[in-house]
Amino acid sequence: MESTYLQECLGTCLTQGLAEVARLRPMDPIEYLALWISKYKDIVTSEKQRQKDMIDLEHERQLARMEQEMMERLKAEELLFQQQLAFQLELEMQEKEKQKNEELQRAQALNKEMSMESMARGEEPILSEDLTMDSGKTLAEISDRYGAPNLSRVEELDEPMLSDVALNIDQDL
Repeated sequence: MESTYLQECLGTCLTQGLAEVARLRPMDPIEYLALWISKYKDIVTSEKQRQKDMIDLEHERQLARMEQEMMERLKAEELLFQQQLAFQLELEMQEKEKQKNEELQRAQALNKEMSMESMARGEEPILSEDLTMDSGKTLAEISDRYGAPNLSRVEELDEPMLSDVALNIDQDL
């Protein structure tokens, strides 16, 4: 039983140490064997620590790979979402453009109809600019150009009605 214990705990270490003592034949073999066994213990301990560090490092690499894959999936998902959003916005823009074209066609048809009626009555034809001004839309709403002014409509006063300024001038005279 004691020999089994010694064989398991000191077998390799003691055999290698005694072989080293026999090969070198130091002046104090007991002290040399004691130092050699102490150094052997340090080497075995550092080897176990190195193996543990390698296992920890491999685990951290696996975690980093998993995190990298997750980030790539998130980026791909975000790109897909942005593409879907861009596609949806493009469809909305096409729908708005289609509605604008339909409104323009209706306005042109109405303009032609009114021109025909006015020509039949012998009046001067109404221009398309006159119709677009009456539609109630601002210049920015009509134009699709960037930077078009977004001015509100200005109501013109009828000629027979005088403004407050004109009334004040008349009173001063």
